[in-house]
Amino acid sequence: MHHPLSFQLMFLGIFAVANNFKSLGKFLQISQGLSDVEQIQLSINATLASLVVMLAALFIGESLLNFFGISLDAFRVAGGVILAMLGIDMIHARKAIEEDESYSVSHTYSKVIPSVIIPIAIPLTTGAGTFSTITIFADQVSGNNFLYYQLLAAILLQALLIFVVFRYSSKLLHVMGKTGISILTRVVGLFTLALGIQFMTIGLKVLFPGLALQ
Repeated sequence: MHHPLSFQLMFLGIFAVANNFKSLGKFLQISQGLSDVEQIQLSINATLASLVVMLAALFIGESLLNFFGISLDAFRVAGGVILAMLGIDMIHARKAIEEDESYSVSHTYSKVIPSVIIPIAIPLTTGAGTFSTITIFADQVSGNNFLYYQLLAAILLQALLIFVVFRYSSKLLHVMGKTGISILTRVVGLFTLALGIQFMTIGLKVLFPGLALQ
């Protein structure tokens, strides 16, 4: 039996795997020297790239699994492992903010666009963990239009949050500091680990029914 879903649970799950706090350092580096309008455009581009990943998981994630002959329960276990590893990495991360010490700040707007898409938006903000989580949520809300639209709303809300964090990245880093972001990253990592274990538990019980009787 699946754990009952709610908007809050789905949003927290997506926030845990699709937040962009870790990529703030790189984003601040590539946006140095750019005009305010260009920084806004960078934020929009990074957000749109992340949104594409999340919507792709929602709309075609399960279809991709069917195409490759992968059962959803096997995917739950695999996705759970990815989330668990991601959560452990976040909890024990030595650097909460990734930076590229070799990066030159003399690049123009047109030259930094690719870096905003890869690796900042993908995979630092939205990657395999995000795709797995939303695909699994999409299956759990299948046939329930109310929950489906709540999942879509959670994705759109997370996209808005991603934009806000990128747009006001310098102010956010100034207010929270690296220590504050480090603490937040570890808390989110704990939630990510728990979500991964939950996905693995559900998948394993279906793949190995005997486990449900233990």
